[in-house]
This record gives sequence, C-alpha cells and structure tokens, in this order.
Amino acid sequence: MSQRAGSADLPLHGGRVPHWLGDRMTRLGALITEAIVHHYGRDEFLRRLAHPFWFQSFGAVMGMDWHSSGITTSVLGALKRGLKPRAGELGLHVCGGRGAHSRKTPQELVSIGERVGLDGEGLATTSRLIAKVDSAALQDGFDLYLHGFIVADDGRWVVVQQGMNGDRRQARRYHWLSEGLESFVDSPHAAIEGRSQGTIVNLADRRAERSRRGQLDLLATLGPDRIIREAAALLRVEQQAPEPAEQPMLPHLIMPAHHDVRESDVNMRRLHGNLAAAADRGPADFEELLLVPGVGARTVEALAMVAEVVHGAPCRFSDPARFSIAHGGKDRHPFPVPLKVYDETIGVMKSAVQKGRLGREEELQALKRLDDQSRQMERYVTGPDLKEIIAGEFRHSADFGGRSVFGWEPPPAD
Repeated sequence: MSQRAGSADLPLHGGRVPHWLGDRMTRLGALITEAIVHHYGRDEFLRRLAHPFWFQSFGAVMGMDWHSSGITTSVLGALKRGLKPRAGELGLHVCGGRGAHSRKTPQELVSIGERVGLDGEGLATTSRLIAKVDSAALQDGFDLYLHGFIVADDGRWVVVQQGMNGDRRQARRYHWLSEGLESFVDSPHAAIEGRSQGTIVNLADRRAERSRRGQLDLLATLGPDRIIREAAALLRVEQQAPEPAEQPMLPHLIMPAHHDVRESDVNMRRLHGNLAAAADRGPADFEELLLVPGVGARTVEALAMVAEVVHGAPCRFSDPARFSIAHGGKDRHPFPVPLKVYDETIGVMKSAVQKGRLGREEELQALKRLDDQSRQMERYVTGPDLKEIIAGEFRHSADFGGRSVFGWEPPPAD
C-alpha cells in the first residue's frame, strides 16, 4: 500500500539557479540517475524520487541550497533536461515543472504516450486528478504552483508537486507513487513534506471516506430536508463508531530557516565515515584503477557522498545537510560551490557510467566500495568538528574554483 513516508519544513526561497550550476546539476543528476537504474533498476529510481528525504539529499549533493523549497524546482528541471537525451535508453520521461510548465503536463504525457505506446490520455487524467487532490481534497493552506510527473515506458510513474503558503513563507512538497496505489482519494500519498499549519481538512485520507460519500450525496440532492437527515445520521454514526486507529509514527524532517549548516543538522558519525572512506579507499581505487587525471582527495570526498546517494538505504538520508558538504551551495552555505571538484566528480561519474554500459563494471564497483567503506568506518572513526571542516573549505575555496551567486571566491587574505 502507498502511504505517507514523512514530512518536513521547506522554507520558501526566491532567486534562480545560475546557469553555471544548472548545467552541472543537469549532467550530474542524469549520471546519478543512470547509475541507480544500472544497479537497481528503473522502478527503484522512481521509489527514490517518491522518498522526500532522499529527494532533498539528491538536490543537496548537486550544490543546490540544502534546505530550501528551491530544491524541488531545480532537481525536476535538471532531470527534465538531463534525461531527455537518454529517454530512449533509460525509458524515463520527465514532464511538467513550475508555473506555466505544470499546465503543459497533460499535453506532454499524451505526446509521450503516442511515442512509446502508453495510454497518454489516461496519464493526463491521472495528472489532473493528482493536482486536484492536493489542491482541493487536501485543504492544508498550501497553493500548488509546481507539478512534476515522471513516467517510465512501462507506465509506472511518480509525481512530485509542491504548494506554498506565502503568509508563512513555507512550502509543502507532496510525493505520489503509482506502485501500490489503489485509489486517488483514499490515503494515496507516498509522502507529504511540510510543517503542521493548524487544522488540516484532508479529504484524501482513508478515514475521510465516509465524509466524501456524504458530501457527494449532498451535492446530488441539495435539499434542506435531506441535508438535515444526513447531518443527524452523521451525528449518530459518529457517536457509535469506534475511534479510528492511529497512524504509525512517521519520520518528520524539519528543514530549519537558518541558511548556514550547523552540526545539529548533520550526522557527524556518518560524515566522518564518508571522509575516512575517501582517505582510505581513494589511493587504492581512484589513483590506480580510475586513473582520472587531476582527481584529488577532495574530489574523492565528494564522490563518497555521491556514491551514498546512489547506493544508500532510505534510513541514510535523515540529514540532507550532510550531502551539501560534497559540493557546497550556490548561496555560499555551507561554502561556495567548488567548481573544479564538481567537474572532476562529473568526469569520474561519466567515465564509470559509460564503461558500465559496455559491461566494464570496475569503476562503478569502485564507487560501490567507497560507499560500503563509509558505512563500515563510521562505526569507529572520529574527525574534526563541522566548523573546522567548513573553515577548511573556505580556506581552499579559491583553489577549488569556489563560486556562488555572489561571484568567484577570492584567495584568502594573507
């Protein structure tokens, strides 16, 4: 059964993704996608997109603001651009987007259906229904402004859409997954992200089924006598019905309002495991095996976190801020994006994925070993605190090609 997977706060952020970052997100996002499909299959990639914690970590490892609502727009945009040339090979298609792009989703789905032999009209209807459920049936105070629909050649799909509450400067992201979905109006969500904003009228909850039937009946009759009878009947049912069973406790990820990454935002044990694995496996695998010119220790650290995004289990993504240590953030939080490191990461991933297509698994397996080693070493290694790690990144930022929306990072003053 499809059910909620968790919730989180997403502060609303303005601004745009600069082209120098957007282009790199497009390339890295497509390579990570292809690696996941290669190792675990297309269905698993759809499941990952439906997991709100993984989705946030995916955006953070690509250099987007680690905690903001903008991750949703930028990740979907990067995937739409990056996967389009690979659609025939991977069998994945990304439709929709923000604002006017969201309204083109049904038309895009019909076009894809005609090309690959799917019921495009049916998918378009599904898209409209999902938007209606989260805008009308789930009355939580958030107005939808983004709708992304990712569909596979076999008709399986995932929907990621987002609403905003301008008064509270908050966003809420909704995740839907076709796998296990039995009804569009009976607890259909794979996950909903967002802080509780008071009373929510959720007519898409399974426990609201009686309410939905009653409302449809009222709409059909619209007679005052019938309304009175229905109201009395509902009161009697409410008095006789047992209390509904409580839903199981689900993870609740609170994305804080502060921009800086703090130690309270990061699982330091896991971060130390990432860094230690990079130091331990780097010389063995990435110098002797990969032989990629210019790849240094800092790039291997980034690759350790990229490898975890590819291979990690859902429980590994409870601290999305940790993945921002791979490539920083466009707003200089936790530090400027190290473009030289980012480009080396893309180069290693591109080489590994291309050779993997030809059946040469050595480089992909090296990345897998890096992730395995991280989990083993985090049990016992220690390391510097987060402030020291971030301070080191700022000291070397100019050497790494550090860049943010504020410009290139200058060399440190003597």
